[in-house]
Formats: sequence, structure tokens, C-alpha cells
Amino acid sequence: MGLRPGIWLMRWEATAPGNRLVAWLLRPASRSLRVLSLAVLLGICVSTSLRANWGSDNAFVVKAAQTLLEGGSPYEDKRFLYLPSAVLMAVPEALVPRGVLRWILPVGMAGLLGVGWLAALRLFSVPLRSRFAVGGLAVFALAHKPWVNLVLIGNWTAVSAAALPVALLLAHRRSWGTAGLVVGLAIACKPMLVPIGLLFLVARRWRGLAAAVLVPLGLSLAGALLMPSPSLFFTKTLPFLLQGQDAYALPWDASPIAVLPRLGVPQPLAVLVAFAGAAAGLWAARVRWRRTDQDTDRGELRLVETACMVMLAAFLVSRPSFDHYLLVVLPLLLASAVRPGSMPRSPWFWLALTPQLALVPWPSELAHKRRAFKDCATLCGLAFLLARRALRPGGVTLEPVTTAGSPPRTEPECAATPAESAARTAF
Repeated sequence: MGLRPGIWLMRWEATAPGNRLVAWLLRPASRSLRVLSLAVLLGICVSTSLRANWGSDNAFVVKAAQTLLEGGSPYEDKRFLYLPSAVLMAVPEALVPRGVLRWILPVGMAGLLGVGWLAALRLFSVPLRSRFAVGGLAVFALAHKPWVNLVLIGNWTAVSAAALPVALLLAHRRSWGTAGLVVGLAIACKPMLVPIGLLFLVARRWRGLAAAVLVPLGLSLAGALLMPSPSLFFTKTLPFLLQGQDAYALPWDASPIAVLPRLGVPQPLAVLVAFAGAAAGLWAARVRWRRTDQDTDRGELRLVETACMVMLAAFLVSRPSFDHYLLVVLPLLLASAVRPGSMPRSPWFWLALTPQLALVPWPSELAHKRRAFKDCATLCGLAFLLARRALRPGGVTLEPVTTAGSPPRTEPECAATPAESAARTAF
């Protein structure tokens, strides 16, 4: 056809199946698709409200707030595992009648997950009226079983699932202080985003780090002053949490520390494997943050992959580590699919998510109380794939170099030996 190899390659990449699919997904969604997506989300919320076990996790938080209002200590209940600040956050919810809460809690959980999804999309400049934005959330809710599970039990993981994408969006817009405030408020509700402090550390954003630390600390001190026997948090709740809770949570604990012994691995070896994986994940996060040689955007992908790697490394050693924890990172990773070379462009990413898919007929031994095996497989698979992506060898990206008095050129020899006058480097 007479085309030079470089031009042929660029045209092939522009019309590659993945790029054509992304271009189709970024087109505006039809009205019927918007109505269908809304119907799916509302249908999940309504069906959740009609189930007998709705809000089972949220009940512990509401009970803690009610105990505080009655003059007791929330930490008398060993199932309440949050900071004293969470008790203050739950007081308004404790004042809502149970019949009303049955209907608004699922909507609130779904709304928080939706906020996280939309913030992740805006981080990658995806139009909120696109097919990807509108239909993607409905497909995610239907296909990903932990999504429905989180809406059902009302766990405050939904707060972190909304806060992390919002914080990264603010950080990308250079509002690191506000991002730290968002992370701090999420930690005050549930200390899940504590590892994100490492992102502020490697980015050397001290104001944001201070906000992420001082906000939950101040609110927790205020909550401790309002409750009797706040020391129970250190003498009763914290030891119970560090031991991985008890047999009640074990069947759903997806941490390798809990799953490997159930497969016959000695407990010390399981702990060693989990902590080795977490250490490797943190090293990969550090390397990914410092590495920009393969980035083709304005740093969004680096920000997202570093944050997700930190969280996945923490989930490997967290006790317990439930299936819905992955909802903190999955919206960000899925939204990154619009970037060439991102992890969702790999079939291995979707293979790792297969154990989490709804409506997949699994053997009976993997159902119900043994589903932690599937959850652990997804957690370890995503952590491995993201670490491998961060640590894999990469070449130097050559960009066009413009010299004084000459038109732009894209040849490697031009980029390697630019003229000294009025040269624009690739860095």
C-alpha cells in the first residue's frame, strides 16, 4: 500500500478492536439505555429492602450509636470494630425509624458506589452520559456479586468506595489538601483507607497527609470524650480485630492468612506468604509512582495504579478481608480501560474477576461459607497482575522533537539527537 511501517502501525492501533470498542462505548447513551440502567439499580435496591437480612453489617453501627445515646459504651459489643468517630457518624442514622431505614439504606449504599464510579470516570475524562458510564454501572451491579452483597449488608465499605476515587480526582487536579480531607473523613467512618497515607507520603504532599491523619484523630477524640469506657477500644476491640475476629467471620475471610490454613498450609507459612506478597505489592507501588516512561496520559493512570496497588497489598494481610473490599479499587481499574495499555485491556484481568461473577454455576464446595476461596483467588490475582505491570521492564518512549526552523518529526534518530537551539525534550 506504500505506507511506511511507522504510519501503518499508528493506523492499525487507531483501528484496533479494543480502541474501536472504547470509541463506541464513549458515545452518548440512548434514552432507553439510561432508563434500563436506572431500572436495574432501583430493582436491586428494592429487592434488597424486601430481604430479611438487609443491613446486617450496618446494624452493628446503628446499635453502637443507640448505645451511646442511652449512655452506654459502644465497645461493649465486640462486633463493633470501628473508631469512636464512627459512632458520631452513625448517630443520625440511629434516629431514623427502622421501617424508613429499610428503604433508604440500600439506596444510600448504591448511591455511594455510584459516586465512586462517576468520580473514577471523571478522573479519566469519560463523559458521564456515555454508554460506558451509564451502562457500565448497571452491568457492574448485575455481574459483580460483591456489589449486590455490599448493598444488602450495608457495610460502610461503600464510604471508602466513594471516597477513594473522589480523593484521587481531587489529587489529580492538584487539590491534595482537599483529597486528604476526603480520605480523613472516610477513615473516620471506617479505617479502610489508612494505607492511602502512603500515597501522600511518596507524593510528598504533607498537607494532604496531615489532613488524612488529623481529621479522624480529632473526631475520634471527640467521640471518646462523649462515651463511657473508651479504653475498651484498646483492651477489647483492637485485640479481637488483630486476631482476625473469630469463627463467625472466618468462612468469609478472603485474606491468604485465613484461606491458606483452610487448605492445609501451616499458619506461620501462610502469614509469611501474605506479608511477603504485601511487601512486594508496596515495592511495586513505589516503583509505579516513580515510573513515567510508559505513561501516555497526564498521570491519571499512574495515580490510580499506585493507589490500587497500595490497597491490594493491604488487603493481602488485612484480617479479615471480605469480598466487598475489592469495590474500593475495581471502579478505578475498570474506568482506566479507556487508556491504551491499561490492565483491563488484558484478558488476564477478566480471568481474575471470573470467580466474582454472578450467575456462574460453581461447584457446591465453593458456595456459601467456602466462597472465601474464590474471593482470595481474585484478590491475589489482581494484586499479582498489577504488581507485574508495575515491575515489568519498559522501553524509552520517544516523542516528537521540534527544532528551530524545522517541521515536527517522529523519527527515532531525530528524537535521539535533537538540535540544541529551541529543542523540546520528551521529559
